[in-house]
Amino acid sequence: QVELVESGGGLVQAGGSLRLSCAASGGTFSSYDMGWFRQAPGKEREFVTFISWTGAKTYYTDSVKGRFTISRDNAVNMVYLQMKSLKPEDTALYYCAARVAGGGYYSRAREYDYWGQGTQVTVSS
Repeated sequence: QVELVESGGGLVQAGGSLRLSCAASGGTFSSYDMGWFRQAPGKEREFVTFISWTGAKTYYTDSVKGRFTISRDNAVNMVYLQMKSLKPEDTALYYCAARVAGGGYYSRAREYDYWGQGTQVTVSS
């Protein structure tokens, strides 16, 4: 059983930056692919980005390409989401998710087995 705890959310002005962190415990972190998803009020949860268990593969939804960067540190069981040039439409509850490494790219919520509670990101205009 993997437990995930997100942190780093907050209120930021448009154009600003935030760095989200996700701490994992209870499993062999280096054997899990990781993803970030987000959910805005009244909308479905949507994929943001993915990183493979080694960190060699990453994948981003089009709306965040060039602005967001996912990374991981398997030595300390952490995954990060660096967000720059934030826009009001990035406002959402951001979730960290994990799945047993599968060798592919995974962008659907149902493909992930473990979820954190989320951290709120609010971008003001």
